Parts: sequence; structure tokens; C-alpha cells
Amino acid sequence: MRTAIYPGSFDPVTNGHLDLVSRASGMFDKIIVAVVANGMKPYLFDLEERVELVRGAISSMQNVNVVPFSGLLAKFVEESEAVAIIRGLRAVSDFEYEFQLALMNRELANRAETVFLMPSLSYVYISSSLIKEVAKNGGDISAFVPAAVEDALRKKFPNVT
Repeated sequence: MRTAIYPGSFDPVTNGHLDLVSRASGMFDKIIVAVVANGMKPYLFDLEERVELVRGAISSMQNVNVVPFSGLLAKFVEESEAVAIIRGLRAVSDFEYEFQLALMNRELANRAETVFLMPSLSYVYISSSLIKEVAKNGGDISAFVPAAVEDALRKKFPNVT
């Protein structure tokens, strides 16, 4: 079974993330969406909330699982017997950082290749940070996130339209 890991904080999960998961699910037998628990980074949603929001968003995808994870990605990749790490590239500015990560992961977990996917054109400019900023300032985010995420953001930012 060819397994790929799609790691991220997903704070919150966006339609851009889901676009990548959907396309990757057609390329691999199994996708593990690994929701990262990083104590050094402040999150709007706690780990359990992020995991549940992603689970709800991918519930119709048969070969996709969601798991929380912490620690070294390379170790998680080895434990999962994954053959690939899925990473999204939205713009050239993402490339340098992602390239460094890919090389380090190749050193630490050489059984897995990093596969870069570009989001569909309609999602190129979407990021979790931007979604939170728009929501915080009362903007309409309905086209960018699943309905459950929009509802969760309304609870965090009551002025979401």
C-alpha cells in the first residue's frame, strides 16, 4: 500500500488544503493528514478542534485518515511506512522554505519522497493566516473554508459574516 503523509497545522483547514488532499488521494492508496501539535506556535484552534475540523471536512474521502502528531516528521513518516510527503506550493515564495524541508526530510527519512502539489488556481492565494485575518475583521470567508470551519470561526470571531 502506497501511503503519503500530508502534514500541517491546519489552523484552520481551508478549501485549498482540501483540494490538495483530494488530488493526492487519487495518487496514493492512503493519505494520512497529520495535524501537527507544536507547542512553540500559537494556534487559534487547539489540536482536538483542528483534528475534528479536518475529519469533518474529509469524511467523504475513503482513503484519507486524520491523526494528530507531534515530534519529528521524518520519524512519523518512517513509523507510518509512508512513501511520500505531500506539500503544497502556492507561490515561488513558498519554494525556498519547502525545498529546505524536503532536503532535510530526505536525509532523515530517505524512504519517502516529497511531492509538491500546486493548488487549483482558485485557491492559490488562500492561507489559514489570511482566512483568520479576514474572519477577524468581519469578512465573508464562506468561499474559502468548509461550512463547519466557517461556523467554528464565527464562534471565535463573532463579527464573521
